Amino acid sequence: MSDKLLRGTFILTLGTYISRILGMIYVIPFFALVGETGSALYQYGYVPYTIFLSVATMGFPMAISKFVAKYNSIGDYETSRRMFRSGMLFMLLGGIFTCFILFVTAPFFAEHQLGQQELQGVTVEDVTYVIRMVSLALIVVPIMSLIRGFFQGHQSMGPTSVSQVIEQLVRIIFLLVSSYIILKVLHGDIITAVGYATFAAFVGAIGGLFVLFLYWMKRKNSLLAMQENKIEPSGISTKQMFLEVFRYAGPFVFVGLAIPLYQFVDSFTFNKAMIQAGEGERAQELYAMVNFLVNKIVMIPVSLATAFGLTLVPAITNAFTNQNFPFVRRQIDQAFQTLMFLVLPASIGIIILSGPIYMFFYNDNETGASILAAYAPIALLFSYFTVSAAILQGINKQKLAVISLAFGLLLKICLNSWLITKFGAYGSIMATAIGFLGSLIYGLMMIRRHTGYSYKRFWKRTIFTGILVICMSIVVVAFSSLFTVFFDYHASKTNAAIMVGIAALLGAGSYFWLAKQSGFLKIIFGTRFLSKRKERG
Repeated sequence: MSDKLLRGTFILTLGTYISRILGMIYVIPFFALVGETGSALYQYGYVPYTIFLSVATMGFPMAISKFVAKYNSIGDYETSRRMFRSGMLFMLLGGIFTCFILFVTAPFFAEHQLGQQELQGVTVEDVTYVIRMVSLALIVVPIMSLIRGFFQGHQSMGPTSVSQVIEQLVRIIFLLVSSYIILKVLHGDIITAVGYATFAAFVGAIGGLFVLFLYWMKRKNSLLAMQENKIEPSGISTKQMFLEVFRYAGPFVFVGLAIPLYQFVDSFTFNKAMIQAGEGERAQELYAMVNFLVNKIVMIPVSLATAFGLTLVPAITNAFTNQNFPFVRRQIDQAFQTLMFLVLPASIGIIILSGPIYMFFYNDNETGASILAAYAPIALLFSYFTVSAAILQGINKQKLAVISLAFGLLLKICLNSWLITKFGAYGSIMATAIGFLGSLIYGLMMIRRHTGYSYKRFWKRTIFTGILVICMSIVVVAFSSLFTVFFDYHASKTNAAIMVGIAALLGAGSYFWLAKQSGFLKIIFGTRFLSKRKERG
């Protein structure tokens, strides 16, 4: 993997991880304020919003990244600049239009998500209000996303990373402060508090957009797009530019909807299936656990895959455009190995520590801990799906990435209701796992066919990674068993936090120490560690 790709991945990973951690930590006080009912209501609003956001952006941010990387690689900076200007106007109009449509159709989504007119005190009108509050963010977020894609197309990841963190920070501060004031100071109801909590997406987007504006003003004279053309401008019309971007954007928007689409299936089937199974009184609580509370924790390891996806597309596009196939295969190999090395132990750690983790973030709930443990392996499946889809798009096999997701989503749709009626909330998790596994198998087969990539070395190193994870697990289990002899993590969040914190440090420390001592760390990360060793020598 090139130093530039590693640096870009690190910057995006850092920003994404900070955003994810902030997005996970805020759930603790937010859950304390609104409980399971408020959490479910929040998710009812966010699922359709996420779908409409992807429609509003139409995959443009990543498509622009790919478009800019392509034309910059041949020295045609003017075409990149023209596309950026036209795209900004398109995003503004698209955002206003989708905001209006979501606002009008909110009652439809509310009724179908609840499964009936009222569920555990939450009415269709309540969900409608929440959806309409969050819909306003659609006016701002698409523009912000496009600017991020433009920077990423130049493999400049700093603006995206910093703006993500600021956007998340502003959103969370507004969310928590407004919820607290409404519930504790004004003694308002949960519905109003959750409505303002979703409106925080609009406020956060304003903060992120402001950061990007500052970056643009600072870099506009030195940005690659401002350089003089090395070749004659392509001269393609605005219509031709948009047609090319749409060819890129269609798969990006669909693949980027993976998690929201799976949650969308749950939102329309989960409550109905639970009611059918005679578990209607617990449906909303379990829905909140699966699609909001547990999902927030499990998606932390997935941040690495997201960062890899964002950096792989322009890098692989550049190499593929220049017919540098050995470099493409090296990028794939490094991404797959690094992903397994980092995400697998994180997933196993969540499984082992699911009880104290759930206690620390939410409450002492055996069902919640069990659902967290069952959901954790999906982090690995979704991480590899994200990266494999990014690779397929980078080598101009966008249709195959769409087919991959469609196949998995079809499995989810066909199995979800049936599995929920048989296994309750775990049925939804099983259907999600089967869907992503189906998508992943298809995607990996297509990558092998179209790049000539061999998985032999990857599987060998995966086995060794598994051995390291087993050793790490022994350390974590041994410490956890010893800890529970003297302390009861069920007794307080403090005990749970201490147990999780020390176990995570011991587990990660032993894992990386064994990897370093065996030389595996150097093998996975390549010349970065070799060069450091030479410098010390």
